[in-house]
Amino acid sequence: MSGKVFLVGAGPGDPRLLTVGAMNCLKQADVVVYDHLADESILSYVPAEAERIYVGKQSCKHTMQQEDINVLLADKADDGKTVVRLKGGDPFVFGRGGEEALVLLARGIPFEVLPGVTSAISVPAYAGIPVTHRGVAVSFAVITGHEDPTKSESHIRWKHLATGGDTLIFLMGVANLPVITKNLIDNGRPADTPAAIIRWGTRADQETYVTTVGEAAAMAERDGIRPPAIFIVGEVVRLREQLRWFDRADIRPLHGKRILVTRARAQASALTEQLTALGASCIETPVIRIAPPADSYAALDHAIDEIHVYQWLIFTSTNGVEHFFARLHHAEKDTRVLGYAKIAAIGSATAKALRSFGVHADIVPKEFRAEALVDALSPILPPHARILLARAQEARDVLPESLRTHGATVDVAPAYATVPEREGGEELAARLMRGEIDFVTFTSSSTVKNLVQQLSNITPLQHTKIACIGPVTAETARSFALEPDIVAEHYTIDGLVHAIREYVQ
Repeated sequence: MSGKVFLVGAGPGDPRLLTVGAMNCLKQADVVVYDHLADESILSYVPAEAERIYVGKQSCKHTMQQEDINVLLADKADDGKTVVRLKGGDPFVFGRGGEEALVLLARGIPFEVLPGVTSAISVPAYAGIPVTHRGVAVSFAVITGHEDPTKSESHIRWKHLATGGDTLIFLMGVANLPVITKNLIDNGRPADTPAAIIRWGTRADQETYVTTVGEAAAMAERDGIRPPAIFIVGEVVRLREQLRWFDRADIRPLHGKRILVTRARAQASALTEQLTALGASCIETPVIRIAPPADSYAALDHAIDEIHVYQWLIFTSTNGVEHFFARLHHAEKDTRVLGYAKIAAIGSATAKALRSFGVHADIVPKEFRAEALVDALSPILPPHARILLARAQEARDVLPESLRTHGATVDVAPAYATVPEREGGEELAARLMRGEIDFVTFTSSSTVKNLVQQLSNITPLQHTKIACIGPVTAETARSFALEPDIVAEHYTIDGLVHAIREYVQ
C-alpha cells in the first residue's frame, strides 16, 4: 500500500514559528526530507527510528537536484512510508512545493500541504518592519530575487512592479542586488527609497542592514553580506527605528549569543527556552542520557518495600523524584505509604518536582548543595535515624558519609544512572575551534566529564566561555584544567540563566 507525503513548511528559522500541524506531522513521520533553511532543532519532534535525509540547497550548491528530490519523495511513499518534506518558510512560496505535488499526483501518491510562516512577512516583522502600515503602505508584493537562470529573459514586470506596490520584498536576492536595484531605479523607484537587507531572519544571529535602494548593492558588497537574506523596499523600513524589538539589548540581552546546552535531551528544553527567550541561539548537544541504574532498580524497589522503616527521605534532583515515584507506582503504592516520614530536598526544582506528586518538602536548604543539607538536618535528626537517599547511581559521597558521622543509618538507593552520549564529538569540536559557540553550559559534574570525553580533550573548550550551575560543577571543571567564567550564585536553571545574562550585560 502506498504511503503518504506531507509537504510541510518549517517557517523561516525560529522554531517557535513551527505550526501545530507541522509538529504533529513530524511526530508521525517514517521519513523526513529536509532543507538547509529548516532549523534542525525542529527535528527533535521526529521519532528516533525515522529516516532523516538532508537535501539542502544553498546558492550555487545543491546537495540533491530538485528532480531527484521529487523522485525520492515518491519512491519513499511507494514503500508505504509516511514522508514529511520539511521546507524552510512555506512550501508554495518559492519553495517548489507545487512541482513536488505535481509529481506525486502523477504517481498516484496522496499528499497534504501544511503551510508554513513565510519569511516574506515574518522576517521583516522580526526586524521591526511591518510590510503594511496605515498611512504608509497599503500593499506589498513578494518577488523572487533569484529567477531561473535558464530563462532567456526576466519574467518580472519591472515597469509595473517598481512603483506598483508600496512595499516590495525580494526573497533570495542578495547575489542579484545590483540587477534588482538597477531595474527598480530605471523603472521609476527613487534611489533614496528606504530599504533593508535582513540576513538569517528570525534566528538569534539575525542581522539587519538599513540602507536605500541606490546604496544597497554597494553596502552588500562592502559588508560581505551573504545569503540567506531578504531585501525589503519601501517607506515602512523607516518604522524599524521605533518598532525594533528582536535585536534590542534591553529586551533580548543575549541576542546573537550562541550557547551550547549539554543537559540530557529530555531536560534540555527548560534551559533552552529561557536562554532563547533572552535572544540566545541554543545548540542542544546532550552529553548524557538518563537510564535505569545498573541493578535495574533492585535497591530502590527493596527500599520502597521497606519504606515504613525510614524517618527521612532525601531527594537531590528532579530525576531522583521522578524515578522514585515511578517505582512507587510500579509497586502499586502511592504517597500514603510514606506515613510520617519527613522529606528533604536539595534545590527548589527538586522541591517543585515533589509538589507535583502532592508532597511538600520539610527541608529545602537555602544553599542547594549536600553540605548545606547536612548542616540543616544534623541538629534535628533523631538518634539512630534511618534515612533513604534516592539519587543518581554515580554521585558524591559527601551527603551519606556526613550524615553517618551524625549517627544516622543511610541507605543509598540508585534511582537512575547518567549514561554518556558519545556521538557528535568531532563536529562539535570543530565548531568550538572555529569560535562558533560563545558559551558552554554545565548543569552537573557529569555533563563536564562526559563532554570532555566526547571531545577527546579540553582544547576545544579553551575557545569558549564556560558557565557552571554551581560550585560543585565548577570544581569538576577545574579538575579538567577548565576555569569557569561564570558560576551561578543560585544553583538552579534560573540562577544559571541569570548569571549568564549578568555576565553579558
